[in-house]
Amino acid sequence: MVISYLYLPIQFICHVGLDNAGKTTILYKLSLGEVVKSTATIGSNVEMVKYKNIQLEIWDLGGQQNLRPFWATYYKGADAIVMVVDSTDRARVGVAKSELFNLLENEELSKVPILVLANKQDLKDAMTVEEMSTVLSLHSIRNHDWHMQACCAINGIGLMEALAWIHARTKGGGGNS
Repeated sequence: MVISYLYLPIQFICHVGLDNAGKTTILYKLSLGEVVKSTATIGSNVEMVKYKNIQLEIWDLGGQQNLRPFWATYYKGADAIVMVVDSTDRARVGVAKSELFNLLENEELSKVPILVLANKQDLKDAMTVEEMSTVLSLHSIRNHDWHMQACCAINGIGLMEALAWIHARTKGGGGNS
């Protein structure tokens, strides 16, 4: 069983978003199946997540303002980008939009599918997926396959659907990434 796991195709996923969006919580919920108390990511965290017939090598990149310029160093060879957005952070959703459109301009990400996770949907003041799609101008994205998925890192709601979307758009699911 372990031997077959080692030979699954590996898909490289960049996991980005502003600080406190829930990237690391999502990473460990996917890899360990539980919520792990974490602090601000300085640099990156990397975990392997098995999903169906692939392994996802997920690079969780720190989201503080001084670290965001370094995200681009991880883009080469990415099979998908996951942008995590805090659905309750109305004050910084414009910054999240700016960072999203900055990464979309990077030539290394030409045609790479983009998954936007609307995290913290369990909180009563969370923006809806429709509201976030509008505020982030997702419908203006023309050069990338994209999807927004509502989720909650704490209870895992929406995370399996997110993995299914990535799987369908990468080599493991017959996609052409």
